[in-house]
Amino acid sequence: MKTVFITCSPKKNLNASAYLVAIQGLFVKGRKVTKKLRHKSDYAGIFEELKDAESVVFCTPLYVDGLPSHVLAFLEEAERFFKENQLRLNLYCIANNGFIEGKQNEPLMQVLENFCVRAGVRWCGGVGIGGGVMLNVTRIIFMVQTAVFIVLNIINGIKNGVFLDMGILSVFLKNVGLLLFFNLGVLFFLIWMGTAINKRMFFGKRYTRVLVPSFIFIPFANVFFILISLFKGGLFRGWLARK
Repeated sequence: MKTVFITCSPKKNLNASAYLVAIQGLFVKGRKVTKKLRHKSDYAGIFEELKDAESVVFCTPLYVDGLPSHVLAFLEEAERFFKENQLRLNLYCIANNGFIEGKQNEPLMQVLENFCVRAGVRWCGGVGIGGGVMLNVTRIIFMVQTAVFIVLNIINGIKNGVFLDMGILSVFLKNVGLLLFFNLGVLFFLIWMGTAINKRMFFGKRYTRVLVPSFIFIPFANVFFILISLFKGGLFRGWLARK
C-alpha cells in the first residue's frame, strides 16, 4: 500500500501542515511519500508519485474559509490528470485553521469533496483542526523545554556529578504531559483516520481543536496576530517599504 501526503502550506518552515503530516505518518502503514505543494514546478513530482498510489492525503491550512489559491490551481490540473490516467484514489484531508473551532474547516472540506466528484476520486473524509497556530506554539515550547532540560542536567552533572536529576526530570515530564493534553483531540482523530487509511475505508468529516480553553486561547491569539501584522505586514513590509 502506498500513501502520498501532500503538504499544501505556502510557508517554507515551521508550518502546521508539515507537522501534522509527520504525526499522521506515524499511524499509516506501508510505503509513505511526502511531497510539498508550493509552486507549479511541484506538480510533475506529485503526479508521478500519484500514479501508483492507493491513497492521497492533502494537509492544508484554511485561507479565507477555503483552500489556498495555489492548491485550487493544482486541483484544476489534478482533475485532468486523474481522468486521463483513470486513477481511483482514496482522498483524505487534514485541514487546520487559526480559529479555535475546528468546524471552521467545513467549507474547505466541501471543496475537496466536490473535487472528488468531478475527478472520479473517492472522497473518504478528513479531520478539521482548530487552533493550528497553537499547534506550532506547543511544538516550539516542547523543543525549548527539551533543550533547557538537557542544559540543566549537563550543568547539574558538572557541578554535582549527577547527569539525570529526578527533580528536573519531574518538572520536564509534567510540562510535556500538559502539552500532550492540549493535543489529545488532534492525536485521537489522527490515529482514527490512520486506521481508516490503512483499511482504505471511508472516514467521514471529523472536527477537533487544541484543548486550550477559549478564554485563554483568544487573547493570546489576538496578541499573536497583532504582532505578526506589525512585524510582517506593517512595520517592515508596509510602513517602511519603498513607495
